[in-house]
Amino acid sequence: MQQDTYYTPQKNISIFIIGAGGIINDAHLPAYQIAGYRVDGIYDLNYEKAMALAAKFNIKNVFTSLSNMIENSNEHTVFDIALPATAIMDVLKQLPDKAAVLIQKPMGNSYTEAKEILELTEAKQMIAAINFQLRYAPFIETARKIVQQGSVGELCDIEVHVNVHTPWNLWTFMHGMPRIEILYHSIHYVDLIRSFLGNPNGMYAKTVKHPGMNELASVRTSIIMDYGDMVRANILTNHCHQFGYQNQQSYIKLEGTKGAIKINMGVLIDYPRGVPDRFEYIIIEENKQPEWKQMEVNGGWFPHAFIGSMAQVMMAVDGIIPRPDNSVQDCIDTMACVEAAYKSSDSGGIKLTDIN
Repeated sequence: MQQDTYYTPQKNISIFIIGAGGIINDAHLPAYQIAGYRVDGIYDLNYEKAMALAAKFNIKNVFTSLSNMIENSNEHTVFDIALPATAIMDVLKQLPDKAAVLIQKPMGNSYTEAKEILELTEAKQMIAAINFQLRYAPFIETARKIVQQGSVGELCDIEVHVNVHTPWNLWTFMHGMPRIEILYHSIHYVDLIRSFLGNPNGMYAKTVKHPGMNELASVRTSIIMDYGDMVRANILTNHCHQFGYQNQQSYIKLEGTKGAIKINMGVLIDYPRGVPDRFEYIIIEENKQPEWKQMEVNGGWFPHAFIGSMAQVMMAVDGIIPRPDNSVQDCIDTMACVEAAYKSSDSGGIKLTDIN
C-alpha cells in the first residue's frame, strides 16, 4: 500500500524547531522533508549543533536565543519542541499565547508534570499536541483502516512483544533517571492501544532492572491493560536480549473475531541498523482455507510516523479539525496509564503468604 501524498497546509504554516538532538536529525527533519513541510528556523543551547542541522537540512534561520525565535514567529508558526521533559514547562511559559506546539514525548516525567503542562497550555489557549507518533506510522494507519472496515471482525486482542538489545548508551541523559522503560518506550504501545480501544479500566504492570545495566532504572516490562472480560491487551518488552539478532523480535499483533494483523517492526531489530518491516494479515472467509497474506506498506515508524503527528497540529491551525488527535487533552490519559503502571509495579502482586 503506497502513501504518496500527505496533508498540505492551507495557510502559510512554517515550523520552528526548539532542540537539535538526535531525534530531530533522525526523524523530525527527514519526515518534514518527505512531506514537504517548511522548516524556517531552529534553536538550541548548543549553537554549533543547530548550525550543523541547519546546513544539513537547508534551514535558513538559526536563532541565538528562544526570545529571538519568538520575535520572528507569527500566528502560522508551529513550534516543534524536542527537549528533555524537564525543560518543557520553561519553554511553554515563554511561548506566545495561542501558539501551536508539538511537544516531544513524554508529556513530562510524571502524571503530575503532565497535568501542569495541560493546565498551562489550556490557560494560554494553545493548540498543543504530544508527539506520540507510533499511532501515525504507515503500518498502523493501514491496520487501522482494515479494522475500521470491519474486515477482522470485532477487535478483541492486541499484543505487543519486543525482545531486542537496545543500546541505552546512546541516551546518556537517562543514566540515573528513576523511570525509563515505560516512560520512554512502552509509553508508545500504551498510547497505541488507547488509540484503538480507548481508555482501559486499569493497569497491571511489573517493570524491572537488568544485572548487566546497573546504571539504568528498569529496562524490562510486562503490562496488562484491563479492558474487561472479553478483550486482552498485553505489552511485553525486554531490551536486554544481547545474544545476536537471530531471535530478536518486535511485533504488534491485532486479532479480531474474523481475522488478524501482525506487524513486524524492523526498526528495533539489531538497532540502530534495523531490518525491513513486515505487514501480514489473515481474513477468515467462508468455504476458504485461511491464509496469511503479506502487504507492502510504504514507509516505517522512523521517520514517516512523525509526518502524521505534525500534520495533526497543522490541520488544527488550518481549522480543519477542532484540535489535534494527539492533543494534550487526549494524551493526558496516556500519561495516566503510565502512572498507573508504575504504581502497579511498585505495589506488587498478591503475596503467597496472603493466601489462606
